[in-house]
Amino acid sequence: MSAELAYTSATELVRRYRAKQLSPVEVTQAVLARIGELNPKLNAYCLVDEAGALAAARASEARWMKSAPLGPVDGVPASIKDLILTRDWPTLRGSRTVDPAGPWLEDGPATARLRENGAVLLGKTCTPEFGWKGVTDSALTGITRNPWKLERTPGGSSGGASAQVAAGMGQLAVGTDGGGSIRIPCSFAGISGIKAGFGRVPAWPLSPFGTVAHVGPMARSVADCALMLNVLSQPDARDWTALPYANIDWTQGLEAGVKGLRVAYSPRLGYVKHVDAEVEARVADAVSVLAGLGAQVELVDPGFADCREIFWVHWTSGAYNLLRNMAREKFALLDPGLQQACSSGSQHTLAQYLDAVNARGALGEQMKRFHQKYDLLLTPATAVAAFAAGVVAPERPEGEEDWTWWTPFSFPFNLTQQPAMSVPCGFSKDGLPIGLQLVGPMQREDLVLRAAHAYQQATEHHLRRPPL
Repeated sequence: MSAELAYTSATELVRRYRAKQLSPVEVTQAVLARIGELNPKLNAYCLVDEAGALAAARASEARWMKSAPLGPVDGVPASIKDLILTRDWPTLRGSRTVDPAGPWLEDGPATARLRENGAVLLGKTCTPEFGWKGVTDSALTGITRNPWKLERTPGGSSGGASAQVAAGMGQLAVGTDGGGSIRIPCSFAGISGIKAGFGRVPAWPLSPFGTVAHVGPMARSVADCALMLNVLSQPDARDWTALPYANIDWTQGLEAGVKGLRVAYSPRLGYVKHVDAEVEARVADAVSVLAGLGAQVELVDPGFADCREIFWVHWTSGAYNLLRNMAREKFALLDPGLQQACSSGSQHTLAQYLDAVNARGALGEQMKRFHQKYDLLLTPATAVAAFAAGVVAPERPEGEEDWTWWTPFSFPFNLTQQPAMSVPCGFSKDGLPIGLQLVGPMQREDLVLRAAHAYQQATEHHLRRPPL
C-alpha cells in the first residue's frame, strides 16, 4: 500500500485530500519510507529532512480537515534541486567549494512558492557540480543512478530529481535547465518535465549561466507538471528578468486535445548526424499517435543550422564568470570538466561573444517566424537512451569532440528561450525510457502542456514503473 501512495499523482492526492479520503501524513510517511529504502541505491537525495517533512504534513492535514488549504499543492511531497536556495538547508551545488555553514537564510523563489502553497518539502536532490553537465555525479555526493537500470545514469543536471520522481520518492521536483537539464533526465528516467519559457518561473539569484538557464517542474505526468507550474510561476520581486505575472491556471485547457494544431516533426533538426535507431522509431510512433488524434503533422525542419558553437560561447562564458575569482586552492577542487569549461570561456574575445549574441538573436527570430506557421515542433528529447553512470557521455562517434553530440535537441531551445517539454514515448529493447520533446512558441506553455497531455491520455508509457 505504501508504494501505491508514493506513486499516487499529485492531482489525485489533492482530490482525495479535499474529499477527506486521505491524509498528507499517510502519504508523507509512505514517501519517506520509500526514500529510506531506495535512496541508498539511487543516491537521488543529498539531504532529507524527515522531521521537517512530517511537521509540514501534519500542518497540512490540519488545514485540509478545515477545508482551508494554502494552495493547489498543499500536502504534496516535493523536492528542491540543490542549486536552488532553501532556508535552513545548505545549498552546496554539488561542490566541495561551498561552505555548508552558510548562513542559509532565504528560500529561492521556487522553494518559497512551494512552501507558501503548503507543499511538503522533503529535501534536496543531487546535481553535478554547479549543474555543469548532462549527467549527475560529483566528488561531493557521488554517483546518482537510474531507477530503470542502476548501472545507467538518470541524466542531468536534474538527475537526482528525475531518479526521485521515477522511483516514487516524491510526487514533485523542481528542476533547472541551462542546456537540457530538465529534459535530458526526464527522457532518461521516463518522467515528464517542462522547461518553462524564460522568465515564466522566477529565479533568484540568477544563474551564472545567464539567460539560457530556466526553472521548471518535473513529475510523472503532464497534469502534475501543470499543477506545479501554477505554483512556480507565481511572482517574485527579486527576479528582474521575470515575465509579468500572467495568473494563468495551466491545468485549464489540458483536455482541449490536439485536433487542428499545426505540428512540425523534425527527427534530426536538419543537421543532427547521430540518433539511436530505437530513439528515432519510438519518437516516430509518438508523432503518429498525435496525428491520429487530429494534429496536422508535417515532416519539416525548423531551418536553422547547427548552433552548438553559439551555445558553447554563451555557456562557457557563464562558467568562466562563475569561477574566475575563485581562490586557487578551491578551484583545484572542481570537477576537471568544469575547470576545462571555465578555461574555454576565458578564451572568448569580446567580439566573439557579441557575434554569438547576434547569432542567438537571429536564431530566436528564425523560430518566431517558424511558429507563425506551426503551433508546435516535435523532436526526440535526446539522441540516445541512458548510458553508463559515472561518465560524462557515451562513447563518441568519430569526428565528435564534446558531449553536445548526444543532446543536440535540447540546447537550441535554451538559446531561443522557448518552452520545451520531454514526456516518455516508449522504451528501448533493454527497458530504458525514451523521450519525446515538444517545443512551443514563446509564452505558449499552454500549447505544449495541452499536446503532451493529449499524448499521455492516449498512451500508457508514463504509467510504467521501474523494476525496483
